[in-house]
Amino acid sequence: MLTGVIAAVIAGLLLATSCFICKSSRWQEQSCLPRNGNRDIETFLRNHGELILKRYKFSDVKKMTNSFKVKLGQGGFGTVYKGNLPNGSNVAVKMLKQSKGNGEEEFINEVTSISRASHVNVVNLLGFCLEGHKKVLIYEFMCNGSLDRFIDKEEPITTPLLSWDNLYQIAIGIARGLEYLHRGCNTQILHFDIKPHNILLNENFCPKISDFGLAKLCPRKESHISISAARGTIGYIAPEVGNRYLGRVSHKSDVYSYGMMLIEMVGMKENSKIAETSQTSEMYFPEWICKWLERGTEVGPNDGELSMEENDVVKKMTVVGLWCIQQIPKDRPTMSKVVEMLEGSMDSLEMPPKPVLSSPARVMATESSSIVSVVESSTSVT
Repeated sequence: MLTGVIAAVIAGLLLATSCFICKSSRWQEQSCLPRNGNRDIETFLRNHGELILKRYKFSDVKKMTNSFKVKLGQGGFGTVYKGNLPNGSNVAVKMLKQSKGNGEEEFINEVTSISRASHVNVVNLLGFCLEGHKKVLIYEFMCNGSLDRFIDKEEPITTPLLSWDNLYQIAIGIARGLEYLHRGCNTQILHFDIKPHNILLNENFCPKISDFGLAKLCPRKESHISISAARGTIGYIAPEVGNRYLGRVSHKSDVYSYGMMLIEMVGMKENSKIAETSQTSEMYFPEWICKWLERGTEVGPNDGELSMEENDVVKKMTVVGLWCIQQIPKDRPTMSKVVEMLEGSMDSLEMPPKPVLSSPARVMATESSSIVSVVESSTSVT
């Protein structure tokens, strides 16, 4: 009798393991990520005729960048240089880092994600180079660089100031881009690294979402996604990415990152430093913002008096940001709803619930995961 029970248990475990392996295999097939170097990448490129991009030799890349003479910036996955195509068009050339696995996943993530996307608020991928360990991506050139240089308080004073209307239109543009990635493509694209550094601005300050190195493709019928490890940038990572008890990882994780960025855009990062001088260390900064809004206190950066219209824009962006950073994913709006809220009137907006979690100390008392404590402490953006 006991032997039969044990045999049944073992059989059940084997069946469950088999189902898990099959499911993982199906997901890898759906996300189209090769695992065995350039040979698999070449096979991928051949098998996905719809992802046709111009392929360049590395000698062509060196020529268009004048041997990588002008460096535009550096990110987690590589260095970006300015280049020129034979027709005279400026381009941004990203040389991917030679990391563990030689950058196969980052390369394919970029190619699959951006090649499937065609939207005014998503950067255009124009071509690529793949020679040995050299992996290069060629994008449209965005002359105003990334959003972070316009909202970082430590940037040189020579950086031009953006009007509140500029910031408002940028916020809406980013929201529309994310809405498209989540709902407008045949395959849902989750970015997982929305932050000011990854938002590029063209000559008219039209924002375009860039850097899809951490992106995941998710079939439209799938509402959640499984990830093996936390991904993203500290300060913008959604809590559920590191703590499964808060909810499943989904498009709502991008919504959280967008909310953190929105609050940073209206200067909450600077004001949260001021708040520290008068509030206890137990005060979680979105909670502090809620208290100020309840009192009718003006929010936003201390850069002079705002007009009634400007203050309305700042308050609207702040309230929408607070909705986006709700701790529980289901409490956050979709990006479609975010666009609707931003484009609607301030009078139609409801105040979001107060933050469920407070300070990092309280989180550590209820959750032992080190990832969660890092995510929660970084959420305070001090």
